[in-house]
Amino acid sequence: MSLTGKTVIITGGVKNLGALTARLLVPLGNPNLVLHYHSEADKVEGEKFVKELAGLGSKAIIVQGALQKPADNVKLFDAAIKEFGGVDIAINNVGKVLKKPIVDISEAEYDSMFDANTKSAFFFLQEAGKKLNKDGRIVMVVTSLLGAFTPFYSTYGGSKGAVEHFVRAAAKEFQSKGISVSCVAPGPMDTPFFYAQESKESTEYMKSVSLNGKLTDIKDIAPLIKFLVTEGWWITGTTIFANGGFTTR
Repeated sequence: MSLTGKTVIITGGVKNLGALTARLLVPLGNPNLVLHYHSEADKVEGEKFVKELAGLGSKAIIVQGALQKPADNVKLFDAAIKEFGGVDIAINNVGKVLKKPIVDISEAEYDSMFDANTKSAFFFLQEAGKKLNKDGRIVMVVTSLLGAFTPFYSTYGGSKGAVEHFVRAAAKEFQSKGISVSCVAPGPMDTPFFYAQESKESTEYMKSVSLNGKLTDIKDIAPLIKFLVTEGWWITGTTIFANGGFTTR
């Protein structure tokens, strides 16, 4: 399925899973890419990535934003429309994790988690519903902890669980425009995002309960996102768990 002439927004798009997803979409017709980044520290990496994508044949821009702010979601989509004339695919890949007992979580930590994982996703989805072209595609990255019975991830799993319900509602509400909306739920991924919260022992345990004794790799997830925005367009309102047997539902 060709993406020639299409425009794709990817949040968290300048590194890790977001960047790999962008690279996988380029051979499908050199779509225009709008890559969001959050911190100023990622700007240089983003600028280098734009040059790399240009060398591969795709035009790309980077847009900074704190997506828990509705106005920054508006800015992101408006930048895509101003630069490329419209938006066809929106992939939300941002998130924040906290591993901590419920009794020790502060109000500030709770608010920070739900801002980063829930509020940002809601207003991204809202803006996508308003501005995506007809027959557009939306993919939201959540977590396989939605199917797990485990301690210490209450605010992470809880804040991502809400996103799954937003997606079900959006899939129905956007149906008349032909827009499909789905979630991908990775297992624990081998990225800096994961290791910041884990000990050596917990990492080894998570490896032990998955295929081949390994963590989920971004190479295991990016092809699923690619599938959902191309041949898998008929899938909507669904969460696809991809975790090598870490958990199921």
